[in-house]
Amino acid sequence: MARPILLIEDNEQNRYLARFLLEQHGYAVEVAADGPTGIEAAHRLDPMMILLDIQLPRMDGYAVARALRADPTLAGTPIVAVTSYAMPGDREKALAAGCTGYVEKPIDPDTFVSALHTFGLPAPGDEAR
Repeated sequence: MARPILLIEDNEQNRYLARFLLEQHGYAVEVAADGPTGIEAAHRLDPMMILLDIQLPRMDGYAVARALRADPTLAGTPIVAVTSYAMPGDREKALAAGCTGYVEKPIDPDTFVSALHTFGLPAPGDEAR
């Protein structure tokens, strides 16, 4: 079975849209609605990529990214912040926390998946680690 993309997002509409777009391109997607659940899922799933909202309940995305990067088994997994935080310095803060890339919300359905490819998302079926 192909390794999934892990989407850590608390907003149901955002989860639906991201999942729909990724599944339309042939990816399997697993979701978590908060930071601690996302960290547990990342350890269990060994995802090919983690899409991470920054504004999460229980633990913000910056703390989640730092926790994921502290785990050597996830050190090479791309983490992309997908967030509405779009003020000057927000991108740099996400990258400093360990994110590989940054995509602003609202996501653009026409460019979302191709943007993820620039941050290391392999083509479906080509996710060898």
